[in-house]
Amino acid sequence: MSADDERPGWVSAWDTMVALVGTDLSDGSITWGADAVEPGTIRRYCEPLELGSPVHYDEEAARAAGYDGVVAPSSAVLMYTIPAMWAPGEATLFDSADPDAQPARSPINNDDPGPAPRTTGFFATDIEIDFLRPVVVGERLGTRGRRLLSCVPKETRVGRGAFSTFESEIVSDAGDVVARMRTGTYAYDPHPAGKEQS
Repeated sequence: MSADDERPGWVSAWDTMVALVGTDLSDGSITWGADAVEPGTIRRYCEPLELGSPVHYDEEAARAAGYDGVVAPSSAVLMYTIPAMWAPGEATLFDSADPDAQPARSPINNDDPGPAPRTTGFFATDIEIDFLRPVVVGERLGTRGRRLLSCVPKETRVGRGAFSTFESEIVSDAGDVVARMRTGTYAYDPHPAGKEQS
């Protein structure tokens, strides 16, 4: 913060991140989902929704409709991009017996905030996905890229931090982009106990 800068220090701490709006903060590598798209997971996804379109469970019907195979519902595609939480030989995910304990690690945590200030609180605020083509059984999906679209420091009732929006691509193992995803987040330091803002 310069002598002429009247902003609070916690706001100016976000300047490096704000300056990178428009930049891809990733190294371009793909983070693959744990499993390929399979009929069993499509069935389990469709069952509680009573989603009865035959393209989601009958290969002949799907091919007759012009698809390359049984189609995953668009709203289910994101689950196929998430890496495994745990693998044999790794340390336990739940290393605390506390009633509200969280997993020790998770592929959806904000472990790499880039040049943003380190914060202790984090949550997603919104998600928007543009689907470019249907995803079918047998494909493996991953995410690539992390372009920063916006970063706005803001104090809220929960703390001081910044709202950011990132854009990523959902890609298939065939090498094409099947969807583009924009995710909003709020990374913040909570107000001290009893000091919540009204």
